[in-house]
Amino acid sequence: MNRFFNALRPYAQNAFRIVIGFLFMTHGTAKLFGWFGGHVMPFDSRFGIAGILETFGGTLIALGLFTRPVAFVVSGEMAVAFFWMHAAQAGSLWPWINRGELPALYCFSHLLIAAMGPGAFSIDAWLKRRRDRRAVLT
Repeated sequence: MNRFFNALRPYAQNAFRIVIGFLFMTHGTAKLFGWFGGHVMPFDSRFGIAGILETFGGTLIALGLFTRPVAFVVSGEMAVAFFWMHAAQAGSLWPWINRGELPALYCFSHLLIAAMGPGAFSIDAWLKRRRDRRAVLT
């Protein structure tokens, strides 16, 4: 059984990164462009800045480009969203009271992606393979 799941690990890691990145990007485009039933927020508001981070951060994570630093930054953004928006407004740290389940989940999902890396099926991995090949040739 372990051999089976170990064989699936690279595919699961990449699928996780792609799905989380895509879903995160949709939250940003909802704030920036009003897509998916969202509302357009001014770019210079805290929601607009969050929308920029979510749109571009989610896209980069889904593509697997600059994955670790981007995932770390947006993990921090979600921690700020949880404490600044959800916990502060509800007066509670409990996610089921402050409705902060999604920011908490995104925070730790992005932290996991930052720790694990982009996976083999990413632009980061392709660039690394390309650099390694060039280093061997020189």
